[in-house]
Formats: sequence, structure tokens, C-alpha cells
Amino acid sequence: MSWQPTLTWQNAQKRAQIIQQIRIFFADRNVTEVETPALSLGTVTDVHLDALNCRYHFLADSNDNQATDLYLQTSPEFHMKRLIACGYGCIYQMAKAFRHEEFGRYHNPEFTMLEWYRIGFDHFALMDEVAQLLTEILGCLKPEQITYQQTFINYVGIDPLVADRDTLLAVIAQHNKTSDWLLAALNNDTLLQFIFSEIIEPKIGKFSPCFVYNFPSSQASLAKICPDDDRVAQRFECYFKGIELVNGFNELTDTEKQTQRFYEDNQKRTKLGLHVKPIDQKFIAALKHGLPQCSGVALGVDRLIMLALQAPHIEQVISFPIERS
Repeated sequence: MSWQPTLTWQNAQKRAQIIQQIRIFFADRNVTEVETPALSLGTVTDVHLDALNCRYHFLADSNDNQATDLYLQTSPEFHMKRLIACGYGCIYQMAKAFRHEEFGRYHNPEFTMLEWYRIGFDHFALMDEVAQLLTEILGCLKPEQITYQQTFINYVGIDPLVADRDTLLAVIAQHNKTSDWLLAALNNDTLLQFIFSEIIEPKIGKFSPCFVYNFPSSQASLAKICPDDDRVAQRFECYFKGIELVNGFNELTDTEKQTQRFYEDNQKRTKLGLHVKPIDQKFIAALKHGLPQCSGVALGVDRLIMLALQAPHIEQVISFPIERS
């Protein structure tokens, strides 16, 4: 039994310094730190995210024979947008987030997420601010920007916005990555995401952080669709030295469109044999009340610290990974 931390005292001090730098970064920009619940009655419907949950017996309508499911947040997004809908200004928080995923080099099921929202920003303005934070913390070269479409053209020679299933499978075969589950995939998005993560990601962001933007509209999540090209969404991600660091959106504020996306997520879950997730009605109510134009982004703090300290494994920048918790 190992009871000792995996984070050395020296790295703990460096981690604390970086977190202090982050807080100073936002204080200098008049962005206010907030706290929101880690436990929630609602959760995400995203097919690719699974929340950890527990049973709670003490709500007003609970009794000894009927407990209520509570979910540990996969991100503080819904709660933070509820704050903004109530009139809060630009906000950020560093919060614990939880995802029911395998422990590995870059992921612990409990991790620290930095999330912030900028009222009046579009995704390009927010990318610029993220770039400022990264260069300040990491001392790296100025980040580059490239569209999702162009990464596919550059690295695998196809246009992902028009490619059919056979074309995508041919790319996978050319890279000797064909498997039965890919051949059985129900939609092109699965194939696109596989090509991007397994073939393209290792080739970008090697020397400076790389922002990839304008993801396919089918992968919009909570982002607006681009008004000049409805094939893509105003969503971006950032990669550096093999690590996915950032996921950001020009936030969707349309209640009906967002509700429809949640229902479509659950339809996909049903087809894949996954549990249907309850739609967060409090979040929907906040959207109905009115969410101002804003852009938001989530950044993995532990991964950022890995890069800053040149640590090869996430367990070196957190005190007790899941296997020692």
C-alpha cells in the first residue's frame, strides 16, 4: 500500500506559484473568481462524457426508499452560465472536475479545471486571451491558429467537411489503424474524431501551442454555428506538445437550439446502448431568462502544470492520484 503523495514538495511549491500567477492574470483583467457546486441535480448529455454520481436521501421529496441521483460536475459550465444569466460580469474559477474515464498519463478522474467567461468576446478574442495566459505561464512561443478543415487538408489530404465514410475509412487504413469498432461506427463524426486524435493531434503544436477552430457543426456542443458557413461551429481547442489543453466556445444562447442538441445527444446515447442523461432544466431556464453574448473556455490546470514543469505524467503534478486516494 502506497500512502505517500506522488507530488514532491518542490513541485508542490511550483504548482502553488503557477496557480497564484493564474489568479493575478485574471485580477489584472478585472475578471472575478467565483465558486459553484461540485454536486448537481443535472449533468451533461454529451456522448463522450460520463459523470460520476452518488445517491442522496435528504432532498425535500426524498425518503428512505427513494434517493435522488446527484452528479459530480464534469465542468462548472452550466452553473457559471446560470450566474452570468443572473447579471454577473466576467468570471472565472479553478474547480475540481470529475469524469468517469480511465486514469492515464494525462488524465486523473478527479482533476483541476480552469474555466472562464468573457462577456462581449467572440471566440477569436478569447483565443487571444488564452494565448496571453499560455505565453505568460509557459514562456512559450506565440501560439498559432488553424482551422479544423485545414488541419485535415495539411496532414491527411482530405476535406473533413465533404469527405464521405469510404474516404475516412481509407485514411484510417492508410495509417494502419483500421479496427472492427471503427468499421462498425454509426456515423462519420466517430471516424473524424479518431483521425483527428490519433493521426493529426500528434503532428500539431510541437513547438508552440496550436489553436484549432471552426470544428464541424455536428461537434458544436454548446457553441454557436458560424453565420457564414453553417457546416462549422464557433468552437476551438488548443494543443501543445501532444497535450490537449483547452476547449472553448462562442456560447450558444438560443434555448430551443440548445435543448434540441441535448435531445439529439440522448438519441445518440440510446443508439449506442448508453444511459440517457437527464437534461439540466435549471440551465435551460437560465437560457430562457437570457444569456448575454459571451465566450467561454475550459483549461486543464494539471496539464498546464505538466507542461510548465516538463513533467511526463500527471501524477507528478497532483498530490494523490486515484490509485493512492
